[in-house]
Amino acid sequence: QRKRRRRESQNKVSILSTFLAPFKYLSPGTVNTEDEDTLSTSSAEVKENRNVGNLGARPLPAGDRAPGAKRKRPLEEGNGAHLCKLQLLWKKLSWSVTPKNALVQLHELKPGLQYRTVSQTGPVHAPVFAVAVEVNGLTFEGTGPTKKKAKMRAAELALKSFVQFPNACQAHLTMGCPSPSTDFTSDQADFPDTLFKEFEPSAPRQGLPGGRPGDAELLSSAYRRGRLLCRALDLVGPAPGPAGERNPVVLLNQLRAGLRYVCLAEPARPRARSFVMAVSVDGRTFEGSGRSKKVAKGQAAQAALQALFDIRLPGHPASRSKSHLLPQEFADSMSQLVTQKFREVTTALTSVHARHKALAGIVMTKGLDVRQAQVVVLSSGTKCISGEHISDQGLVVNDCHAEVVARRAFLHFLYAQLELHLSKRREDAERSVFVRAKEGGYRLRDNVLFHLYVSTSPCGDARLHSPYEIATDLNSSKHIVRKFRGHLRTKIESGEGTVPVRGPSAVQTWDGVLLGEQLVTMSCTDKIARWNVLGLQGALLSHLIEPVYLHSVVVGSLRHTGHLSRVLSHRTEDIGQLPASYRHNRPLLSGVSEAEGRQPGKSPHFSVNWVVGSVELEIVNATTGRRSCGGSSRLCKHVFSARWARLYGRLSTRAPSHGDTPCTYGEAKLGARTYQAVKQQLFEAFQKAGLGTWVRKPPEQDQFLLTL
Repeated sequence: QRKRRRRESQNKVSILSTFLAPFKYLSPGTVNTEDEDTLSTSSAEVKENRNVGNLGARPLPAGDRAPGAKRKRPLEEGNGAHLCKLQLLWKKLSWSVTPKNALVQLHELKPGLQYRTVSQTGPVHAPVFAVAVEVNGLTFEGTGPTKKKAKMRAAELALKSFVQFPNACQAHLTMGCPSPSTDFTSDQADFPDTLFKEFEPSAPRQGLPGGRPGDAELLSSAYRRGRLLCRALDLVGPAPGPAGERNPVVLLNQLRAGLRYVCLAEPARPRARSFVMAVSVDGRTFEGSGRSKKVAKGQAAQAALQALFDIRLPGHPASRSKSHLLPQEFADSMSQLVTQKFREVTTALTSVHARHKALAGIVMTKGLDVRQAQVVVLSSGTKCISGEHISDQGLVVNDCHAEVVARRAFLHFLYAQLELHLSKRREDAERSVFVRAKEGGYRLRDNVLFHLYVSTSPCGDARLHSPYEIATDLNSSKHIVRKFRGHLRTKIESGEGTVPVRGPSAVQTWDGVLLGEQLVTMSCTDKIARWNVLGLQGALLSHLIEPVYLHSVVVGSLRHTGHLSRVLSHRTEDIGQLPASYRHNRPLLSGVSEAEGRQPGKSPHFSVNWVVGSVELEIVNATTGRRSCGGSSRLCKHVFSARWARLYGRLSTRAPSHGDTPCTYGEAKLGARTYQAVKQQLFEAFQKAGLGTWVRKPPEQDQFLLTL
């Protein structure tokens, strides 16, 4: 029986020794007590580790044992002692892969960092803490409901600034290239060299096909630190051919097998470049477009390779959407500025008016410096007026969706900045964001940028197909209708949601609306696409200033950046050459790391707007388009026309003749001939692409007289 037990023990040792053959050079027998202590900060684990290590020691002589201690059976020399040492090694290997949170990892990279509480906002029952940490001269700020979570968030943001491509090792192995160090920032010299080497898989070992154990000295260093790389046990296939012979779809399939591509958009007209394919990799969705599904599929695969593995294949251009993405930290700052400002200005309001379903705001910066960022307008709302409340005197606000109200509030801000030039004091003009242009009129000061934040994806095609249908396509084989993807859409009167434009009629009639026809309003997605060509300033201000464009658009929830870019910018690519000062603007796009939770319940029937410099908020009834007291809003056409008339007489670069002086609001808009020509060019581009006809409001609403 003793011989049989010995043979069974030898068989177990043989199997375990074969499995751990790559780690024999680690010499577990030479590990001392100091090395064992570095494996864990827990005294219980260290004690257990020492007890396991003592199993392999030879028994002490009788004189050296403590009185009353029982004599343990000595282990046989050879396999028994080797088994215990391998058990110790296996114990240490299992400890080495224990996950560490962001605070611990950042402390290991940069010990001695100081975290400071920046602010505490929000109500007492739901506070929001902001904690900042400075790393390598950069400040990273995290927010959360507790100081601990805010501190963890700040550490996560700091770590994100270090590692850029976590899959770089896999990519280089698949490409058959030597693996460089992980891509870190320029302060690389501040870190110990061994730290970078520990994340490098080495060349395959001759004795173990497909294995990737590292250099003995390197792994020994990692072993002592308790950070032995798990990838050392990965198995890989034979090295592929050179990158120049690779198709991106094939290469991506080798890195992530079993991927499924879906078609998100098909041509609305023959020979149109509108095939869009999408693929989901590691929880992220990548898109590609082309004249055929094959080309679009290759573009989607290339976008995934570029973003996840930093692979750029010859003959395949870089992803178009990558260059139009806003830095994540900057986008998160825009979101925080707008939401915090809204809480601040609505503190005095009742809880009913302080809630919102959709929030929008425009932030002004000098360059991309967040420290000088200023929220200039805020708005909320999700409704449009009923047709029975339309006004022929310009006394109502037709569309009270948050994005549209934010743009109208921004017009209020632009008028205020131009009115500073009417002052006789020179310092007032210097505070304005406008300066005189050489060609006449006014233009924005250099490096002044505007950023739009929307808490949820704009209504229309951007929200309809993003992200619901994309997720459905990627996770099921059910075919869905793609007929109206990218088409112009209109809002439902006094409700929520949008429908595709109907019929060729482009103008609504006043009598039809008063007799009960629904008042049609274009979707917010289509209006933002229009602003990217015509500018935010509108027709009236085009008499005085150059077009003003958005530098970026940040969306909180229900967004898909690739689809958002397609519907906001790419639908109008065939618009042709535009006049001087106008351009086809492509704003930078981004989501936010932690989107604000949508408030439950029905959408409120009011809209709130705030403009920097204003004394108070304004609450507008979204059903009637008027203030709660019944008066006209400061954002209505009538108020803007009076402010424009005052500026037009004093700031216009040319003195209009008697016949050129506009008498009505509609004539003043038509007088901006370049603006009107570009607008017509845009509408024709939509029609040419097969996306529908832009529906206009009844012209009678613009026929009220101006007071010049």
